[in-house]
Amino acid sequence: MKILIIEDEPRVASFIREGLEEKDYETSVAYDGITGEKAALEEAIDLIVLDLVLPGKSGMEVCRSVKAARPEIPVLMLTALSTTLDKVAGFDAGADDYLVKPFDFPELLARIKSLLKRSRTASHQPESLRVADLELDLMRKVAIRGGKVIELTAKEFALLEYFMRNTGRVVSRADISEKVWDISYDTGTNIVEVYVNILRKKIDRDFETKLIHTRIGLGYIFTDS
Repeated sequence: MKILIIEDEPRVASFIREGLEEKDYETSVAYDGITGEKAALEEAIDLIVLDLVLPGKSGMEVCRSVKAARPEIPVLMLTALSTTLDKVAGFDAGADDYLVKPFDFPELLARIKSLLKRSRTASHQPESLRVADLELDLMRKVAIRGGKVIELTAKEFALLEYFMRNTGRVVSRADISEKVWDISYDTGTNIVEVYVNILRKKIDRDFETKLIHTRIGLGYIFTDS
């Protein structure tokens, strides 16, 4: 497994690189956004550890560019910003996970292992999912309902995929946090609710049959009945 580290602070980049190489990962490092983007698009990479604030080109810009060309590569974004809006912006740019600085290496390693496992699992999944008149094309990363293409960000797509894979089952906010964001549910943030509301507006608002339903005190259920 080869991991690309895009981080402009040499001390942080060295800390990550040495820790990963001790765990037998192959690594490469880029210290600015432009060089990092070029490496991500041209090299054989299994995962990217990406700092948000970079010289030359921001982490957000790099993430959008890489995900547009190579959506299969997981991106773990690093940042000192930790508000819900900051996290939403990172996920909307295509990040698969989000780790706030400062962090402990074991936590970084756990996130990386989880993303790589999810990436390998995804490569053996069916090409599409369907519930009622909603189809999720897993290859093209597109949602279609009633013949209408619905634009989704990477994290919105991941949330919808999780709902559709668990159709008819009540899923809690903790379930969603763990499976979609790979984090323990934080009662101090409303990021799950924010994304569920965004998804509702996109896939339910213009259609008579609603698919996302709230179970008060329990979570959500995705069903057409």
